[in-house]
Amino acid sequence: MTQQNSKLTSAEQAIEWIHSLTMLGIKPGLKRMEWMLEQLGHPERRLKFIHIGGTNGKGSTVAYLRHVLETAGFDVGAFTSPYIERFQNRIQLNGHDIPDESLLELCQRIQPLAKELEQSELGGPTEFEVVTMLAILYFATVSYPDFVLWEVGLGGRLDSTNVVTPILSIITNIGYDHMHILGNSLEEITLEKAGIIKPGVPLVTGIQQAGLLEIIHEKAKENKTTVYALNGAFHVKEGSFSEESQYFSYSSMFASYPDLCLSMMGAHQINNAALAVMALQVLKQYYAVVWEEQDLYKGLKQTSWIGRMEKLQDEPLTLIDGAHNQQGMEAFQDTLQRYYKDKSVTVIFAASKGKDLEQMLTCLNGLVERVIVTTFSFPRAHSIEELQELKRAKRNWSFKLIVTEEWQEYYQQYASQNKDSENNADNVLFFTGSLYFISEVRSLLLT
Repeated sequence: MTQQNSKLTSAEQAIEWIHSLTMLGIKPGLKRMEWMLEQLGHPERRLKFIHIGGTNGKGSTVAYLRHVLETAGFDVGAFTSPYIERFQNRIQLNGHDIPDESLLELCQRIQPLAKELEQSELGGPTEFEVVTMLAILYFATVSYPDFVLWEVGLGGRLDSTNVVTPILSIITNIGYDHMHILGNSLEEITLEKAGIIKPGVPLVTGIQQAGLLEIIHEKAKENKTTVYALNGAFHVKEGSFSEESQYFSYSSMFASYPDLCLSMMGAHQINNAALAVMALQVLKQYYAVVWEEQDLYKGLKQTSWIGRMEKLQDEPLTLIDGAHNQQGMEAFQDTLQRYYKDKSVTVIFAASKGKDLEQMLTCLNGLVERVIVTTFSFPRAHSIEELQELKRAKRNWSFKLIVTEEWQEYYQQYASQNKDSENNADNVLFFTGSLYFISEVRSLLLT
């Protein structure tokens, strides 16, 4: 009997069952989710969701919001993807993973519905749909948070998270990603992501491109709601920065805050934090959500997000950053220029299929000494044969390009050569690319 149809008796079995649904692939649409929610009595209606979409920065924006709201004394649920350490990371209350006993009990409730759907014309639910349903049930029937930070999985309009009516929506930015599903132009991608805009629900956005912002405003007008856009309704000004912290000032129609401090590196994090601040102000103005200025300063400074410019080791200095698409790689490029332009930088890189590897690697030109391109344990990872094409293309890159299947062996050699921090103080190693690759690296280097 396959795990897909057997009785679940442990959290491990429940996770195995969820992962077995991967074979159903991605099936955009909300009908299966709506059917399951109907059978369960619409638990999602009991929750206050803040729906966060966009191409990049969703996880960091969630993290900033969570820390400030928790500092202000609220219980905060968060649903994010993908996970970096373990499956349970995706569903959290106040930064704590869903307990195994809750995971098992709720999957036992969902599994019969999934079997019933399999026999219907709608077909069985996908892996992400089941995980989304698991999160709704955990928040609505077990943990009862004051707010749920609800991250879009892919796109927006047809994403399974879009079955909820939030109190606030956020669209971080728009870039090229998942084009095989969302469309080949930024305009098409914007329309998909704008699908989370709901009637009367205010929207905060960091979209900068005038044409794309116009699409957002049109969609908001149709839904009779207000848009709060970066460089429109609110503004930021960068301050000083170091490898430990960076400062910025924020101003909007509601309030101004000088010298806000972030512990996360990169200019893009200022925009992510600003989105969170604007969202918090909207919550205060629209819904009388009480938080104090000191909660804001403390919460932002305390925020960290694993896998985003995260230091794993000091000797040798080793960091990881999930720059998994072109926009993410451009942010990584900016961070290298800001913090590491005088260092000897080595990058170990792996991405999933569907990404423009040459374009992504071009962002590293003139900033790093060598790039090791590799593969990893993931169904959509590039094979080593596909990666060899990068070498055959013979691009005019300044860095040395190495293609290898044995990234662990390369890392061990690098670590051995760079143990003495005094003699190798200028050497820095980054792992970047797919979040699934970053998860694999993090697990191996921290155990």
